[in-house]
Amino acid sequence: MSITDVTAYMQEVGGKARAASRALAAASTGQKNDALNQIANLLDGRREDLMRDNRKDLDAGREKGLSAALLDRLELTPARIDAMIDGLRQIAALPDPVGQIFDMNYRPTGIQVGRMRVPLGVVGIIYESRPNVTADAAALCLKSGNATVLRGGSEAFHSNQAIAGAIKAGLEEAGLPREAVQVVETTDREAVGAMITMPDYIDVIIPRGGKGLIERISRDARVPVIKHLDGICHIFVDDEADPQKAFDVCLNAKTQRYGTCNTLETLLVHDTIAGDFLPHMAQAYWEKGVELRGCEKTRAILGDQCLPATEEDWDTEYLAPILSIRVVDDLQQAMDHIEAHSSRHTESIITENITKARRFLQEVDSSSVMVNASTRFADGFEYGLGAEIGISTDKFHARGPVGLEGLTSVKFIVLGDGHIRT
Repeated sequence: MSITDVTAYMQEVGGKARAASRALAAASTGQKNDALNQIANLLDGRREDLMRDNRKDLDAGREKGLSAALLDRLELTPARIDAMIDGLRQIAALPDPVGQIFDMNYRPTGIQVGRMRVPLGVVGIIYESRPNVTADAAALCLKSGNATVLRGGSEAFHSNQAIAGAIKAGLEEAGLPREAVQVVETTDREAVGAMITMPDYIDVIIPRGGKGLIERISRDARVPVIKHLDGICHIFVDDEADPQKAFDVCLNAKTQRYGTCNTLETLLVHDTIAGDFLPHMAQAYWEKGVELRGCEKTRAILGDQCLPATEEDWDTEYLAPILSIRVVDDLQQAMDHIEAHSSRHTESIITENITKARRFLQEVDSSSVMVNASTRFADGFEYGLGAEIGISTDKFHARGPVGLEGLTSVKFIVLGDGHIRT
């Protein structure tokens, strides 16, 4: 689409979103669920079109020299299309948070005071690479009664527009406005600048992408932002860990998929078990093609096949088959390392000692903290949210995977019977 005045175009998109948000806030649960199921059916019936348009993006990405990790994030495989469809249907089956009334109490004056859950209004989402975000974000915003403006990366333009076509058709079939979900039809970067400075039209911005993108949005936005900058995730293998559990979890957390924010980036191992545990663990990593970078104690155990880790490594989200390893004296030193280098995304401890596990859960300050589980579980789908619109490492307004409830706010409601204040 040829758009000469991007600012005017984005103002038009914002105005339509604001109007649609009022209709969507009043829509029934059945109407929203119908739209979600219609969109799922349409995506299922348009698989060949989706794959064809995705190939256009993949071919263009290869020509531009995109990394293997970025191409992986961009690709729509049959399994990922299945996951999009399943996510839509799962969200349709979830309870509708909008209109829920809770905490109703009588006050001494006789009035009843409580709270009602309501949509945020218009949610703007800026994201890179992954076209499945288009469907996931649209579905979550739709079910939570929010209109949404989606601005995907230029590398996924054809894929996103193909998904958008199914979304618009599904909304219409359910009797909801097409403008309830709008995918920006220009790759001009000026569209991002316009989105984050339109508080009259957009109530919150959720960025998903590289650290540079999120830092820019956080710095320049005039609209509230829900974000996480990166995912530097840790696993600590305690001296009281079950060796097989530790092996399985650590291998999965790093190698199940490299280019995600919940992938393991730094492995911490208790000094008393490192000599037995690390050679076996390292061999499995090497067989998977993972490059290891370790502290002096780690290299003393693993030899020259493990490169020396620098201070920069402890603060790096690789999104690639690279892993940093540090041998630590005890739980306290592991938690001190996490405090110094974590991005507050996800951390896990492998231990059979319940006291240590509870201490780790209580003292580690991240949005997801786990015991004997892979960091790869830090995901809205795995948490039963249906899908996620992003991971928030902020402490306001939402934290962790942001699902339906994270896309709503509350207002106070008061019930009286002619009551007056004296």
